[in-house]
Amino acid sequence: MVDYTVPLMCLFSLLAGFVDAVVGGGGLIQLPAILILMPGVPFPTLLGTNKFASMFGTSMAVYRYTRASAVDWSTVVPATVAAFVCAFLGSLAVSLLNPAVLRPLILVLLIAVAIYVFFVKELGLIHQPKHAPRKARWLGILIGAALGFYDGFFGPGTGSFLIFGFVAIFGFDFLSASASAKVVNLATNVASVIYFAATDQLLYGLGLAMALCSVIGATLGSHLAIAKGSKFVRVFFLVIVVALIAKLAQTMWSGS
Repeated sequence: MVDYTVPLMCLFSLLAGFVDAVVGGGGLIQLPAILILMPGVPFPTLLGTNKFASMFGTSMAVYRYTRASAVDWSTVVPATVAAFVCAFLGSLAVSLLNPAVLRPLILVLLIAVAIYVFFVKELGLIHQPKHAPRKARWLGILIGAALGFYDGFFGPGTGSFLIFGFVAIFGFDFLSASASAKVVNLATNVASVIYFAATDQLLYGLGLAMALCSVIGATLGSHLAIAKGSKFVRVFFLVIVVALIAKLAQTMWSGS
């Protein structure tokens, strides 16, 4: 009997890389897929393999975005460093706490984000940074630390929350916010992969195959986002946030 697990995971990784490169939320596709297709493998190993593959797709998205869109490095770098450290701590916390306790809170926050972005029509269409550099750096550190820990600990919606933070709090347009979010998200992925690799919780063969497809998807997604601009990214963002809300609600309802 032919085993289609690897080809199917590669297909889902390509799609996840595409979605993640545009607005984040690739984990909404890739993580459930690997959990369904590989039920006998321990969850930390699947999570580590998922992060490993995502890291490569995010790296390609960062490369594409930073070549085509200006990034406010004075704000993004402190957020990235804080996110890296706290993502590692979040990955450690997975073994100590139950991530499911966060689901109701995350669901409420995502609903609030979706409503806010939907009704504030001009949000994220014009790039107008709101804060002086010093204040922006400290806000970046706080946001990076909080969302870095969350990504290492639980993860769903991290990219979307980062984009919303850069748009609503810093005044970035959606395209610049997406570029900035990818840089921070890459740091959280790398931190988590270091932890999972050190604890021998990675399937390298599968992870490399998924990584290649994630890179292809990220290349296509970032190209489309750059070509279409902030209006397209805003619409795509709302679609993915609504899908993430539905997924979290379904998970809570089923109790899984």
